[in-house]
Amino acid sequence: MAEEHVAATPEKAAAASKTFTWRAGEQALQYDATAETVECLARDGAKLGDMFCLSFVVPRNPNAPRPVTFCYNGGPGSSSVPIDFGGFGPRILAESPDLAHLSTPWPVVDNPHTPLPVTDLVFMDALGTGYSTVEKGKEAEVWCVDGDAKAFAAGIAAWLTAHGRWGSPVYLMGESYGTVRNAVLVRMLQEQGVGVAGVVMVSALFDWSQTLPGNVLYYAGLLPTYAACAQWFGRAGQGEDPDEFFERACRWAGEQLAPALLLGDAVAPERERELAGQMAELVGVSEQWLLERHLRVELEDFRQELLRDEGKVVGRLDMRHWTWLDQPVQLNGDHIAAEDPADDATNSACVAAFRAFLQELGYEGPSVYLDNNYEKVNKDWKFAHQAPGVLDTGMAPNVAYDLATAMRRAPRMRVCLIGGRYDAATPWWNVEQTLANLYLPTELKANIEGHLYGCGHMAYYDADTNAAMGAMLRDWYQK
Repeated sequence: MAEEHVAATPEKAAAASKTFTWRAGEQALQYDATAETVECLARDGAKLGDMFCLSFVVPRNPNAPRPVTFCYNGGPGSSSVPIDFGGFGPRILAESPDLAHLSTPWPVVDNPHTPLPVTDLVFMDALGTGYSTVEKGKEAEVWCVDGDAKAFAAGIAAWLTAHGRWGSPVYLMGESYGTVRNAVLVRMLQEQGVGVAGVVMVSALFDWSQTLPGNVLYYAGLLPTYAACAQWFGRAGQGEDPDEFFERACRWAGEQLAPALLLGDAVAPERERELAGQMAELVGVSEQWLLERHLRVELEDFRQELLRDEGKVVGRLDMRHWTWLDQPVQLNGDHIAAEDPADDATNSACVAAFRAFLQELGYEGPSVYLDNNYEKVNKDWKFAHQAPGVLDTGMAPNVAYDLATAMRRAPRMRVCLIGGRYDAATPWWNVEQTLANLYLPTELKANIEGHLYGCGHMAYYDADTNAAMGAMLRDWYQK
């Protein structure tokens, strides 16, 4: 390991950089890790905030510039720690057995599946999360769909300038709400003269209306994920291949369930009972329970119902996880939604690994690191967004139109979609349904790759998925 290099930044924690060696089998790669903040300036020069970045850069050949990928999580209100130390950075949490809850601290190892051999990586914290700060009075300006994308566009431009990387191919990698950000950001960067070579969408959601209560697409989209969960726990699909069972559930959701939900009480009682029987066979709960809900199954209801006879509730971000049901006095819907065993299993271990790495790097940030700031950022977030070419501002945005516009402008730009069967936060069925309704020309559709894995929302926490996904991404970058 080389000696430490420190550069002071006025009115900020000093940037810190060290050189490390990544090893995987017989492979070895030297890289520089740098923790710093960059200034985010609006187009008129007004300061929006300071964005914290942790970058991993391989010394490069000036005649063959390496790609650089800007990475972030979602929320809104999440820092970039999970996507970094969870799965894509050069160091990650060691593999956990059988979906176990990790103790803290948890061993950290060189990540054999990181895309670092083919692209430099810059992990960025959204303003108001992690060590990123918002200028006083600018919160409403940046805690919204368009303002957030503007802040990231400014942060990316500042990083490219500070590191002399304007000649490098630029990629974006976002997870969850980070995919909403990606869709708006890639269009916005184009409008500011920054071309994007490719976009990686991990656990994507583009049409926010599908999350609203009572939306038919919400119920239909969750059905295949419920089925995958029921199969995992032995309540449905016994003896069937998981991929084939999931695909069968996807077809049934689109061809049988969605049309019936659109008809509402115009569906004959006999037909509703027939559908309830078919649905019960797929999702592992009783026909009567489904009839009482007229086939409209809320996520928090299903999480508590599937294993109720065992006194358990299943996860949301990854429905393979479970924990014990709370007492009846605690069964507030918001509480159940927030109490997610899939998140509990990994979050503290991931944050501890990140903080320990910053200590090793010599970065002396504040003692408080907002790994998530949902109670402030998410609570105050404004979802209004005017899609390109659309006259009205939608309160529940569909940013797929932004993505389609960006793809038409840059017909060589590629998009990689990654999703998980057990992800109930951003169901795979909804992504496919949204993109199918863009009616993209064949030439542009060929630039979109979809990869479904046997994982949850944080795809990288699944060891088998991380290995397959890592190999896939290295190939994808080099196409």
